[in-house]
Amino acid sequence: MSKAQDWNLLARDAVTLTAENISRLVKGLPFKAKLALRGLLRMQHGSLAVTLPDGRRLLIEGKKAGPKAALNLNNWNLAYRALTSGTIGVAETYMDGDWDSPDITAFLELFLVNGEAAFSYAHGKSGLGRVFERVRHWMNANTRTGSKRNISAHYDLGNDFYRQWLDPSMTYSSALYSTGANDLQSAQNAKYRALAEATGIQPGDHVLEIGCGWGGFAEFAASELNCKVTGLTISREQLAFAEERIHKAGLNDRVEFRFQDYRDEAGLYDRIVSIEMFEAVGEKYWPSYFSKLRQCLKPGGKAGLQIITISPESFDQYRSNPDFIQKYVFPGGMLPTRNHLAELAVKVDLSLVKDFGFGLDYARTLAEWRERFWSVWERIRPMGFDERFKRLWEFYLFYCEAGFRARNIDVRQVVFSRR
Repeated sequence: MSKAQDWNLLARDAVTLTAENISRLVKGLPFKAKLALRGLLRMQHGSLAVTLPDGRRLLIEGKKAGPKAALNLNNWNLAYRALTSGTIGVAETYMDGDWDSPDITAFLELFLVNGEAAFSYAHGKSGLGRVFERVRHWMNANTRTGSKRNISAHYDLGNDFYRQWLDPSMTYSSALYSTGANDLQSAQNAKYRALAEATGIQPGDHVLEIGCGWGGFAEFAASELNCKVTGLTISREQLAFAEERIHKAGLNDRVEFRFQDYRDEAGLYDRIVSIEMFEAVGEKYWPSYFSKLRQCLKPGGKAGLQIITISPESFDQYRSNPDFIQKYVFPGGMLPTRNHLAELAVKVDLSLVKDFGFGLDYARTLAEWRERFWSVWERIRPMGFDERFKRLWEFYLFYCEAGFRARNIDVRQVVFSRR
């Protein structure tokens, strides 16, 4: 049975919640449950079929088209936590098994396209909760020490963990399917090629890669484009893997990896590449990052960046209220808008020469990662990961996919040149 058929069956047996009947339908429910259901009446887009803990089923319909989602509540914890903690509360109650859905991506997309106002009050957190999360985010600032700690929190889960569900190239960034690639590995290779071509990498160029990951792009550039690559990382796990892969590929004469913060780089390069690393820089250090790009580019050189961006409409709320991703997945991270990137470039006299978005390709990449993660969970579990971690990782992949589908976030390849 398809997800659409599942939703139709759930909706068919549901009572439509309206302003006229809500007082009767919520009678006897806990106070915060009443608040949550009344809040759902503010939903403008899409439809939500909710199965309550007592088995009753309600349908909430917005006036405008949007995602059709279903939600099964095992208790009222989601209502309490969404009211007071926004996306963090939604995530933590999912991790605890308090709710589920036949299509979690659709539910989270509905959550995002309607804004948290339909699901919470006080913009998703109580005043004290907002202060606590801001302090936590501030403590995760990307100083040199903080950057190493924050990167280790995510990437040093273990190479074996990531090897189980990433493609053989060990690429942990959006693939590019819109060029016609049909499988994940081909789409990742297409992404590398597109960025290299946009950046104008030529045989013999010396390329600096800021945030080299497990070495996928460095191997591609050295073997396919016959250039020299210097890659920087502050993850010990990734460094060990990247060095081993380059040795096995016989590319030691063209590729060098360093355990080094990008701020300490002083060389001059023909080209710079950085793939989904800027998101981890932290807003305070954005100007330093762009200054380093200009400092390390030879005159006439280009920097090609792949960056996840957030919509201008969402930025202020996102900036002032750290979300699930910043708390659990990428501590210290901050997404820029496209305007931020353009303004940062102008301040250091870099010219924007290319800007290409492919957010739906990221949604597809995340869905593929999720399916692969599920398929190998029984191999991952013995590594020391429990059911709560499994649900955390599921939610992370669902949440990001929903963000790209809702257009709240995008992924872009942008190229800047030094005059």
